[in-house]
Amino acid sequence: MSKVIAVFGAGTGLGVSVARRFGREGYRVALIARREQQLNELVETLGTEGIEAAAFPADLRDPAGVPALVRAITDRWGRIDVVEYAPITTELFTPAAELTAADFAPLVSLYLYTPVEVVRAVLPGMIERGDGAILVGQGPTAVHAIPFRSGVGPAMAAGRNYFGSLHGEVADKGVYVGALTISALIAGSAGHRVLTSGEVETGMDLSKIPTVDPADLADLLWTMAIKRDQAEAAFPLSR
Repeated sequence: MSKVIAVFGAGTGLGVSVARRFGREGYRVALIARREQQLNELVETLGTEGIEAAAFPADLRDPAGVPALVRAITDRWGRIDVVEYAPITTELFTPAAELTAADFAPLVSLYLYTPVEVVRAVLPGMIERGDGAILVGQGPTAVHAIPFRSGVGPAMAAGRNYFGSLHGEVADKGVYVGALTISALIAGSAGHRVLTSGEVETGMDLSKIPTVDPADLADLLWTMAIKRDQAEAAFPLSR
């Protein structure tokens, strides 16, 4: 039976590139994101490349919907062998001094509560099979606090802490958990389009931020899932 990867936050940048990378290895691909039309277009594109994929529209800011979502995937294909969780929000950074709990709540749901529920739904099957991988994509503010660039960062940092703990708890059960910190603009992604459109004032010097081909990141995530020798990796590579 072919293995299955569930791509949470599937879009035109990293998500579809991960789908392609694992699809080339024979994985069937579940694509999860809010925009159903875009998901269907990605499914069609992957199909022309010989990759079996299906769309599962869902709002990842709603952790309560995760159990039904995972059941829908497993009802179709019987299993989830790999999770890739890397949703991208197009909301700009907020200074920490201006944050409110109301501002923060949807970000915490997206980057902590929902992935916790995803793990709760898929981990028992992975442990029962003695094999599985949970891959996480995160931005640099998950690791380094930057003045005036808060909001997303603290939410991702909480998720990073959770996944770091999980890595040490399930490795001996055959399940790998790894996080990739991406300090670059991802070509073709929604975030890249927003930041480079010139339509919004970012307060960032984009000339100092590298742009990465998402296929290169997908290769990194594939290597992490195969080698399983580190809890975290970074792009660009740490010096």
